[in-house]
Amino acid sequence: MPEVSVGADLHADVTAVVGYPSARVEASGLIIGRNAHVRSGSTIYLGSRIGHGFQTGHNVVIREECAIGDDVSVWSNTVVDYGCRIGNRVKIHSNCYIAQYTDIEDDAFIAPGVTIANDLYPGQEASARLMSGPSIGRGAQIGVNVTILPFVRIGARCLIGAGAVVVFDIPEGSVAFGNPAVVRGRVDDLISIEKRVEAVSNSANRYRRKCQERARVVSLGGRRDDRDR
Repeated sequence: MPEVSVGADLHADVTAVVGYPSARVEASGLIIGRNAHVRSGSTIYLGSRIGHGFQTGHNVVIREECAIGDDVSVWSNTVVDYGCRIGNRVKIHSNCYIAQYTDIEDDAFIAPGVTIANDLYPGQEASARLMSGPSIGRGAQIGVNVTILPFVRIGARCLIGAGAVVVFDIPEGSVAFGNPAVVRGRVDDLISIEKRVEAVSNSANRYRRKCQERARVVSLGGRRDDRDR
């Protein structure tokens, strides 16, 4: 049986599996750094290297041949498929699917329900041979229920709006949303959140949009408009 090497202070719940054998490739060792927490129902396959401070939620799957950095969290019901590279301090939220051969750089955030694809023409043999997930740049923020298609490059510090379908590359520092996702502005030009919301009492929400908020919207042609939102 290949060696499972874990650092000090591993906390693995009773029903967590650390070192599950892959049926796809010949088994190899698993390395996990110190201070890891693997919660109930989660399975980490043999054949990956995981840094210090790793955390899972419940029912997470980490497949083989992944390289995962330090202080990464992967929350409940998320699957990280084989052959992925994930940088330091990445947070992948609940109910996500990270397809094979995806590259996520340091400090990126993946919101709940994100789906990543890696097969441009499903069912075609040539497409299967050339599978490639997207590349998500350093510090990029991917919103709820975004879908990212194969070969896409999302630049550093991008903000991808909820529900977007990312078909084309998104330049560094861009705000993009829609289906297909298109660039609507720059992260550096966003109105500060303090100017967009107001506190509410006696509610779990805590804050809401200001009723008369006016937000700048960048049209596809580059013209800026003021619209009530």
